[in-house]
Amino acid sequence: MTELDFHRWAVWSQLIIAVITFLSVIFVVAPYGRYERSGWGWRVQKKHGWILMEFPAVAVFLALFLIGEKRLELIPLVFLGIWQIHYIHRAFIFPHRMRFSSRMIPLLVPVLGIAFNTLNAYINARWLTHFGDYESEWLYDPRFLLGLTVFVVGWLGNLDSDNKLRSLRKSGDTSYKIPKGGLYRWISAPNYGCEILMWIGWAIATWSTPGLAFALYSAANLAPRALNHHSWYRKNFDEYPTERKALIPYIL
Repeated sequence: MTELDFHRWAVWSQLIIAVITFLSVIFVVAPYGRYERSGWGWRVQKKHGWILMEFPAVAVFLALFLIGEKRLELIPLVFLGIWQIHYIHRAFIFPHRMRFSSRMIPLLVPVLGIAFNTLNAYINARWLTHFGDYESEWLYDPRFLLGLTVFVVGWLGNLDSDNKLRSLRKSGDTSYKIPKGGLYRWISAPNYGCEILMWIGWAIATWSTPGLAFALYSAANLAPRALNHHSWYRKNFDEYPTERKALIPYIL
C-alpha cells in the first residue's frame, strides 16, 4: 500500500467515523458539561483533558507539515497559519479562560478526542504539503476567498460566543444561566454553529476531501449537541426565549 492509498483510506475512515459519531450522539449524549454523569470510568481534570485532547491538532499537524515537500510553498503556509492560530488558542488559551461547570471529565472524552485530532491532523497536513497542489494564484481563486471569509466569520463568531458564555460566570461559579447578546439572540448554541461554519469555510478554501471530511465530522458531532443544549435550556428555564432556535437562526 502506498501512502496515497493509506491517505485515501484515512479520509474515508474519517467520513465513516462522522456517520458513526452522528448516529451515536443522537442516542447517547456525550457525558461532559451539563450532561456529566457517573458510569463512564476514570476521570481527569477538565482543563488538563482539554489540553491533551487538542494538543495533537497543533503538534501532529505541525510535525507532518514540516516533513512535507511543499512546506515552503505560499499557499500551504497560509493554511498552516490559519490552522495554528485557531488550534493554539483552542489548546492553550481557551481551557485557561473558560469557567467550566465542573472540574472533571471522563477520561474517555479526551482519549477519543486525541484519536480524532491525530487522524484529522494527518489527513489535512499531508494533503496540504504532499498530495494537494496549490499554485500561488490560489490566493485569488473565488473558492479560497469565499472559504477564507466563511472561516473568519465562523472563527470570530465562535470566539465571541465563548466569551459571552465565560462572562455568565464569576470565578468558582458552576451554575447555568441563559446566555444573551450576540448570536445568542437568535440561537442557543452559536459556539457550535460557528465552529461548524469555520470548517465548512476550511473545506471550501482548501477544496479538498480531507477538508470536506473534517467539515462533515464537525457537523455530525456538534449539531446534535446543539439541539440537546436547546432542549436543555427550554426544559430548565421557563423564561427561555421562545423565538430562539438551536443552531440556524429562524430555521433549526
